[in-house]
Amino acid sequence: MVKLKKNLEWNDVESKKTQYDCMTKNIITSTLNLDEFFKVSQCTSAKEMWDILEVTCEGTNNMKCTRKHGLF
Repeated sequence: MVKLKKNLEWNDVESKKTQYDCMTKNIITSTLNLDEFFKVSQCTSAKEMWDILEVTCEGTNNMKCTRKHGLF
């Protein structure tokens, strides 16, 4: 079980990481249309948002290979 720290217990590195994650989440969500926003609105990190959007927009690696081979 993961024990979450309170904000006052964070060191400088953890505080900066959280700050950057919040800024990145704001940047990502500000560029999305409503459908995309609802897909990632429940994500807890910017990385999680990015991964969902990457699969949504580009597809999985298998889908990429299929498209690539279908072009030739």
